[in-house]
Amino acid sequence: MNNKLVTLAPLIGLSFLLTSPLLLADSENISKVNGSIRVDSGRQVGSVETVNGSIRLEDSVQARNVETVSGSIDIGSNASVGSVETVNGDIKLASNSKADSLETVNGGLRIQDQVQIRGNATSVNGDIKLGKGAQVGGALENVNGDIELDSARVGRGITTTNGDIDIGAGSQVDGGIVVEKTSYSFFSNKRKPKVTIGPDAVVNGTLHFKREVELHVSERAKVGKIVGATAIRE
Repeated sequence: MNNKLVTLAPLIGLSFLLTSPLLLADSENISKVNGSIRVDSGRQVGSVETVNGSIRLEDSVQARNVETVSGSIDIGSNASVGSVETVNGDIKLASNSKADSLETVNGGLRIQDQVQIRGNATSVNGDIKLGKGAQVGGALENVNGDIELDSARVGRGITTTNGDIDIGAGSQVDGGIVVEKTSYSFFSNKRKPKVTIGPDAVVNGTLHFKREVELHVSERAKVGKIVGATAIRE
């Protein structure tokens, strides 16, 4: 996670501290310490940053990096942004929007239909869902949480530790799939993750399972080498 997120508060000058809970601006950076930020539809702005609050960009907004520490980030349809980062909160991109990368620690990623992510999309604790026609050019990664693709595409592989993976019908994953080994403790979830490769889905590269999983592969799917599991063909 970008180090400037945790050091943002002491660096923001008084000129950026606003008493209103909403902030609207054009063609300049938008920055706050406490409170949410909303940018109206069709606006073109610079970076959008807050510490304690959510961020909402309406439809067709263009912005550079979008960052918060405690709060969700909601990007409207047909928007175009740079990197999108939060520590505690979900990230959602509506249909036909574009971003350079997505990163959250405690929160899910909701990537709707026809969204394009140029780089990586990562979460530590949260589900990741890609809608129809969505594309992630880089890697798709989490530790705890389910991953679901609905006729979507990932360019540089999927990595997870806990949670199910559903590569839905017509989806494509280049770079393979890795399920990492977990360090078990008394409080660990010992349930086997379920990995499903649906009809007409394609996984190019090795499917490497470093822990026990339940693997279901459609007879109509195309997959690479399988290491560490035996596929149940359906």
